[in-house]
Amino acid sequence: MKTLYLVRHAKSSRDDSAVPDRQRPLETRGERDAATMGRRLLQRHGKPDLIVSSPALRALATAKLLAEGLDYKLKRLVVDDRLYAAAMETLIAVIEEIDDKLESVMLVGHNPGVTDLAHYFSSDISHMPTCAVAVLAFDVKTWFAVGRGKPARVDFDAPKQSAG
Repeated sequence: MKTLYLVRHAKSSRDDSAVPDRQRPLETRGERDAATMGRRLLQRHGKPDLIVSSPALRALATAKLLAEGLDYKLKRLVVDDRLYAAAMETLIAVIEEIDDKLESVMLVGHNPGVTDLAHYFSSDISHMPTCAVAVLAFDVKTWFAVGRGKPARVDFDAPKQSAG
């Protein structure tokens, strides 16, 4: 079984149009949502073996806050430039390269790629709001097979959903 956590970064600030896209920070709400989602994920699914983030400030801040809530060591967090503004096909390529020794991996990225990939795996997911998480469990032995398959189980959560 391989479990993929697909995460769209938390709510970011657009207050200063002079700030380059990669440097946009999280809003206060985004910080709060990411911390909450990390704790919720730990309760519902446990922590992933690996967290991989886009290098964009808002995605990396989301990943760090999620990691804290998941009791995941920040020094193990990996930044992959390919996740910045990645299309679905790029995300699949990243997934297919994951070490098969890992059972669960979280990718923290951006729309539209994250929503496109979540929808590709589950037609029930048509939109990934900020800080939403799709947890996709695949009955396969390799990450390469994940990119080509359909999940055996899908869970979706977002900050505005009930914590129950």
